[in-house]
Amino acid sequence: MKIYTGKTVEEVLATVCEEQGVTEDKLIYIVSDKKKGLFSKKVIVEVYDLSDVISYAEEYILGVIDALEIESSVKSKIDDEIIRITVDSTHNPILIGKNGKTLQALNELVKLAVSNHFHRRFHILLDINGYKDNKYSRLIRTARKFGHEVQKTKATYTFEPMPADERRAIHNALSNMDHIRTESTGEGTHRQVQIIYVD
Repeated sequence: MKIYTGKTVEEVLATVCEEQGVTEDKLIYIVSDKKKGLFSKKVIVEVYDLSDVISYAEEYILGVIDALEIESSVKSKIDDEIIRITVDSTHNPILIGKNGKTLQALNELVKLAVSNHFHRRFHILLDINGYKDNKYSRLIRTARKFGHEVQKTKATYTFEPMPADERRAIHNALSNMDHIRTESTGEGTHRQVQIIYVD
C-alpha cells in the first residue's frame, strides 16, 4: 500500500495514474481521510495493488475458518483476472458442505468482505482441496453429453440452478459445439443454464 495526499481526490488519482502508467479504472484505492488545515484541505488516498487484495482475502478466509476451530492453509493465484484461493484444512468435507453449499457461502462471504473493504468488485473463486476443479470436470462431461442429445432431438435441456462459476464452465464447454447455444435464465440463486438447438 502507498499513501498519497493532495487537494482533491481527482488530483491525487491523476498523479497515481501518471506514476503507475495505468488508467483510473485499473487502480485499487480507498479515500481514507480528509484533513483540514488552517488554510487548506487535504485528501489522503491509500493505493493498493492486487497482492494487497489477495492478502486481505486470504487473511479473511483463514480468520473465518479459524473461528470454526479448524486448522487450514491457503494458496492463491491469479488466473484470467480471477483470484483463485485454494484452501486445505483438517476438515475439508465440513467446509465444502452438502453439494458444495457451505463452500459457496464461504465464497460469497469472502467476495463481500473484499468488495466492501476495497470499494470495488473482484472475481474471487474459492476452492477446497480441488472440489471445484473436480466439479467442473463432471459438469463439462455432462454438458457435452446433453449437448449431443440436444443436437439429435432439437429439444432444449435445462440444468438445475447453479452458481455463476459453474454456469460459466458449461457455457465455455459448449461454445464451439455446432447447432448449440447456451443461455442463462432466472434470477439470483435460481439462475440456470439452458442448452438450446439452433439451425
